[in-house]
Amino acid sequence: MSLVYQAGTLNTTALTVPNLYVQIAQPQTLALAGASSSQLGVVGTAGWGPVGMPLPIGGMSDYVAAFGAKQNKTTDAGLAVNIAVMQEASSFVVVRVTDGTDVAASGTLDGVTIQAVHTGSVGNGIVAAVTATGSGFALAVTHADLGSATYAGADWSAIAAAVAQDLNALVKVVLPETVPAVAAASVTLAGGTDGGVPTTAQFIGQDSTVRTGMYALRGQGCAVALLHGVTDSTSYTAQAAFGTSEGVYMIAVGPASDTVPNAISVKAASGLDASSVKLMFGDWLWWNDDTNGMMLVSPQAFAGGRLAALSPEQSSLNKALSGIVGSQKAGLTGSSATYSTAELSVLFTAGIDVICNPAPGGTYWAVRCGHNSSSKSTMNGDNYTRLTNYIASSLAGGMGAYVGEVINDTLFSDIRSTLLGFLSSLLSQGILGVQNGELPYSVVCDSSNNPQSRTALGYVQADVAVRYQGINEKFIVNLQGGASVTVSSASGSVG
Repeated sequence: MSLVYQAGTLNTTALTVPNLYVQIAQPQTLALAGASSSQLGVVGTAGWGPVGMPLPIGGMSDYVAAFGAKQNKTTDAGLAVNIAVMQEASSFVVVRVTDGTDVAASGTLDGVTIQAVHTGSVGNGIVAAVTATGSGFALAVTHADLGSATYAGADWSAIAAAVAQDLNALVKVVLPETVPAVAAASVTLAGGTDGGVPTTAQFIGQDSTVRTGMYALRGQGCAVALLHGVTDSTSYTAQAAFGTSEGVYMIAVGPASDTVPNAISVKAASGLDASSVKLMFGDWLWWNDDTNGMMLVSPQAFAGGRLAALSPEQSSLNKALSGIVGSQKAGLTGSSATYSTAELSVLFTAGIDVICNPAPGGTYWAVRCGHNSSSKSTMNGDNYTRLTNYIASSLAGGMGAYVGEVINDTLFSDIRSTLLGFLSSLLSQGILGVQNGELPYSVVCDSSNNPQSRTALGYVQADVAVRYQGINEKFIVNLQGGASVTVSSASGSVG
């Protein structure tokens, strides 16, 4: 009788019984999928939603359903999402922060407390209504933005149990010791508050068993992230450390109405010098919000949203931004003042970027430099941080499958094939580019960098070198004009 085994479970050198042995080999996959480079993490305040819990959001409709309407606050997460969507960003992870004094809305129906499941002022719009049905009673819970649900039961205990089983319920039912009979009634919840403005420490959060604030974004796959409206320079190095460890490009900002000398001085004092943070100058922008009207907002979401929408080899430099009405320096008309070359020079030399109008390509709002906060010229481009993080995340997400495999030439070949295939796909998609006819990458994984003295200890090493494409930052056109100029044309004369 023939026997069937999964490949690798049968020792074929120790067979003693004549028979047919069939080994099922799993399909070999040497392809490596790229990591996401378009997800934007937003840490900010909101009037509803779980605190400290990262929630994936696809756009404003998802945001409103999860966190309620936008608020007229510079730290509002919904405002950041809305601005980023205007820059063509489409994938978000949002973390709500509070100062801890926020209160959940509540109301009573015949002594039974109906309490909002989350704190915040948005809960004040929840309506809970009990009506009689043919078989008992129904509790209808509705909110204009958050949705609605209906729970049936013969008494309050049954209704409370039905609400408790709904993981998406907007309320929870708190029964008194003596449960009253159900009667038709309705109540609009009240008393919900958002609390005060969270501190910088609360935005940064805790990196413990229960992560909060910025640290709640750990492991969420964000390529770009921001603490919306946080201007405290003491947070810069913490953001840099988090961005470096997680492969996230953090977008920081200075305070509104900042001056160039102060921004340079504060940045130097903070100790920030990292390619993982893009520091935006505190020239805040005017935004005509569809809910709150004209608002002065942080430039973070404009820069972060544009970067999230770009391929990782691209720079934010000179890319047109949408929705900007004006800035503090330029005013609402956008024409009262512009940056001088000297001002831009000292900002960029210090590792501080700015959004202004005009841009090199014309009269539109754009990020003016496309640099991060690093002082190293080989590492200070947006493209360096984004592409390095993208490649590293892609390798981290797929190469672990080779751990535990037997070390031999076949393993070396498979590793090389996987890495070369991935890099080749980057080349074919334009993320990498050929220069002077040379491939922009190389992979070494063989006995030359894996001697037996190392492999005997369980080490395998692959050395990958990748040359990125540069960004055209200083475009020089040499013009020679005059009646005495001699012009040579390879195509000959006209006529």
